[in-house]
Amino acid sequence: MFEPAAGGDLDARVSRQMSAQALAALKQRFDPEYGGFGAAPKFPHPTELEFCLRAWSATRDEAALTVARTTLSRMADGGIHDQLGGGFCRYSVDAQWTIPHFEKMLYDNGPLLGLYADLARATGDQRYADVARDIVGWLVREMRAPDGAFYSSLDADSEGEEGKFYVWTPDQARAAVTPDEWAVASPYFGLDRPPNFEGHAWNLHVAQPLDQIAAQLGIAPPDARTRLFGAQAALFAAREERIRPGRDDKILTAWNALAIAGLARAARAHDEPRWLELAFTAADSLKRTVWRDGRLLATRFGDHADLNGYLDDYAFLLNALLELLQARFRVEDFAWARELADAMLTHFEDGERGGFFFTSHDHEALITRTRSLQDGATPSGNSMAALALIRAAKLTGGLRRNGTRNRRLAVTLRIAATLTPKLAPGAA
Repeated sequence: MFEPAAGGDLDARVSRQMSAQALAALKQRFDPEYGGFGAAPKFPHPTELEFCLRAWSATRDEAALTVARTTLSRMADGGIHDQLGGGFCRYSVDAQWTIPHFEKMLYDNGPLLGLYADLARATGDQRYADVARDIVGWLVREMRAPDGAFYSSLDADSEGEEGKFYVWTPDQARAAVTPDEWAVASPYFGLDRPPNFEGHAWNLHVAQPLDQIAAQLGIAPPDARTRLFGAQAALFAAREERIRPGRDDKILTAWNALAIAGLARAARAHDEPRWLELAFTAADSLKRTVWRDGRLLATRFGDHADLNGYLDDYAFLLNALLELLQARFRVEDFAWARELADAMLTHFEDGERGGFFFTSHDHEALITRTRSLQDGATPSGNSMAALALIRAAKLTGGLRRNGTRNRRLAVTLRIAATLTPKLAPGAA
């Protein structure tokens, strides 16, 4: 149970200096031309980008906004973004975001959905909202299980070749569209340039702005946009006839929680009730299938759930429920969030050093018991736990139990929260 905490505002206890240092480190590693951090290969790093966007929201630091906006713009125009079917691949093998490793992961697309939706709201730029909408379309079309939960990933390969489902030759693309559509689609997707994939194929990306193409063709921008939309629809239909990549049908609790949180944030940002219903349905599915006797299970395949939950499962799902509560309050979600928080504190907290172990206290004995302290492709369990507990405390008016527990938990939150924004260079 959450009860009033001793002491003042928790936000005041988190070191602003640590946040400033983390933001400075991100700015230093930022690629101002192509976005992202460091050189190739480049990963999306949505946690770090959200940190920059929040820094701008809090302080109006325009350089922080530039990091987020430039990166997300370049990614949206790049080949890491499926220009026909929506969703993002796992990472780019080049610094320009042109050629991805074609595997699509749920854990990337859930956070990116919320991030693009938030950026659209922050900047008023509709193109970011369109990217968010395309991610939702991909989730529903290709990743949603019959009970509303989400599958884990799509393979990079089909017919034994990486990217074969996604890449084109100009002849293949030209045959699928009208001449007017081809006049726009060819320069827009770079099909009029040399091949960019293994010397023989073209991975679609935005090679030239649409307004420039319209000017070169002597047509109005709305006409060019209509032609492009027609070409995208025709190419997508033609691609659907191909042999598809395999799909990993596991339902992972932590990754579903990231998708639920992204859907809830996006629904709230753009007043999309359907997106919110998708999030609620997925959360209800998890509660029915992986929540047993006050504990989480980590994975499910079909109707069979298995494996004791890890810190990420608890922390990510607690955060997802808090996102849902901000969108539409349901008493059962509030009660579940309290139970999750209590279970996480009971079974994972490191009472000596602060923070949380990755495995529960009653997990099978391991050679070493780790604590995930640094964000990578997904947020660290400790950073998400710190964020979720601070938010839960504010929502409920306190933390938990007695003053002694509150003081120790404050140490836990301070240690974990200061670790939240650190960037792992080159982390997958």
